[in-house]
Amino acid sequence: MARARGCLPAALLVAAALCLSAPAFVAPPRAAPLLDSRVFAATAAGLTPLALEQPAGAYDSVVAMLQSWLVGGTVLTIIIAAALVAATANPLSKRRAAVAAQVEGKK
Repeated sequence: MARARGCLPAALLVAAALCLSAPAFVAPPRAAPLLDSRVFAATAAGLTPLALEQPAGAYDSVVAMLQSWLVGGTVLTIIIAAALVAATANPLSKRRAAVAAQVEGKK
């Protein structure tokens, strides 16, 4: 029995030709980036506050640092105290108690 050896190399040649002739992925043409004036204006307007700010610097002395900590601690203490007073002096609870006392007095 004779084998057909010419068929396999021919098929491989045809497959290689098909793979190499057509690219598998075609990238779209690159367009130039469009710089819209509205985008530029909005970006510039958004970054303007950053340009106006002064850079953060180190404290001049230990005394200045301690003073800032004292001021910050005092403000934080006042805020916490105000929240505590607001939590304990709930006007709605006081009004409910007053209405309950009024209802009990009328009965």
